[in-house]
Amino acid sequence: MAPKCPNSIAMRLCLTLFIAIFIAPNLILAKNTQEIRGLRMNAIDRCWRANPNWRRNRQQLARCAVGYSGKMIGNIGRGLVRYKVTDPSDNPVKPKPGTLRYGATMIKGKVWITFQRDMRIRLEKPLLISSFTAIDGRGVSVSIAGNACLRVFKANNVIIHGLQIHHCRAQPESSVMGPDGRIVNIGQVDGDAIRLISASKVWIDHNTLYQCQDGLLDVTRGSTDITVSNNWFRDQDKVMLLGHDDGYLRDKNMKVTVVYNHFGPNCNQRMPRVRFGYAHVVNNLYQKWAQYAIGGSMNPSVKSEANLFVASKSGKKEKSWRFYSVRDAFENGASFIQTGFGGAKPNYNRQQSFPVVDAQSVRSLTRSAGVLRCTRRSRC
Repeated sequence: MAPKCPNSIAMRLCLTLFIAIFIAPNLILAKNTQEIRGLRMNAIDRCWRANPNWRRNRQQLARCAVGYSGKMIGNIGRGLVRYKVTDPSDNPVKPKPGTLRYGATMIKGKVWITFQRDMRIRLEKPLLISSFTAIDGRGVSVSIAGNACLRVFKANNVIIHGLQIHHCRAQPESSVMGPDGRIVNIGQVDGDAIRLISASKVWIDHNTLYQCQDGLLDVTRGSTDITVSNNWFRDQDKVMLLGHDDGYLRDKNMKVTVVYNHFGPNCNQRMPRVRFGYAHVVNNLYQKWAQYAIGGSMNPSVKSEANLFVASKSGKKEKSWRFYSVRDAFENGASFIQTGFGGAKPNYNRQQSFPVVDAQSVRSLTRSAGVLRCTRRSRC
C-alpha cells in the first residue's frame, strides 16, 4: 500500500517512491524474462510465450502469425464462440456435442476450440474443418492418430496448433459432416496428416507429425497464403507437398511460408517438394534426410534462406529449376548447385514480415519445434 501524501511536493516524492518500489522491479523482471527467453524463442513464440497469462488470453496467438498467412485476426473478436472438447469419440455423420468434429463443423462463424484434458482421438473419417476455426491443443496432450486425419477443403482463416498427428491411414469414399453442418461426399483419401484443398489463409503451427501412410502435409488445388511454422516432421518418407500435380495450373498462384520447422530425423524426401507457385523456406533445421531435402518440378520459385542442413553423410537439393539460396548453412557434406540468382523475393506486407536470423542460430530457434510441453501450472 502506498504511503499518504499531504501536499503536492510530497505527492511527487511519494509517486517516485511508489514507482521505484512497486512498478520498476516488475518492469525489470519482465524485460529480463523477455531477454533471457528471447534468446531461445523465434519471432512467433516470443509474441505469446513470454506472457505468463497466455491461458487467459489464448486468442493473443492469432496476432502472432508471420509469413503468407498474415495475422489471423479474422479468427478473433466479436462473435467468437469458445468451444471445449470433452469427448474423444467420433461420429462422422452425426457428431455429438463435446466432440472435436462437432466444434469444427457444426458451429457457424468464428470458433476457438480447446480441450478439457489429455486425449487420443481416432477419427472414423477425415475431419473437414470449417472457415474461421482455430484448433488449440495447448496445455494438454492431444493426439489424432490411428485412422483418418485432417482436411481443410475450400475453407479459410484456419489455425491448427498444438496437435500430435500420426499413423494416418488411407480412407475409401465416404460421406462426412462438413463445414456449416452440411453432409459432404468425399472421394478416396490417401492418408495424409493434414491436406489443404483450395484453402486460403491457413496457419499450421507447433504440431508434431509423423508416420502417416502417404504424406504429412499437402497444400494442393489452388491453396494459397499458407504459413507452416514451428512443426516437427519426423519418421516419414514423403513429408510435404506444395502443388497438386504437374497439370494443375492454378497452383501457379500458390504462396507458402515454411519457417522455424524441424525436419528429421528419418525423413526421406519432400521438405518440401514444390510444383508451380512460390515457397519461402527460411530458418528451418534439416537433420539427416535420405533422398533429398528440398525438391521441385514445373518451374516453381523457391527461396531457401538461412536454413541449416545437417546431412548424415551427404545431402543434395534437386536443381533444374529456379532455386535461390541465401545464407544457407551446410554440415556433414550437405550441398547443392544453385540454379538462380537474385530474384524470388517474398514481397511480404507489414502483417506478414518477420526478421530472418543467421543459419547458425537455427538450432536455438527450432529447439521448441513440435507440440509444446505445457501444463496448467507452467508456461509453454
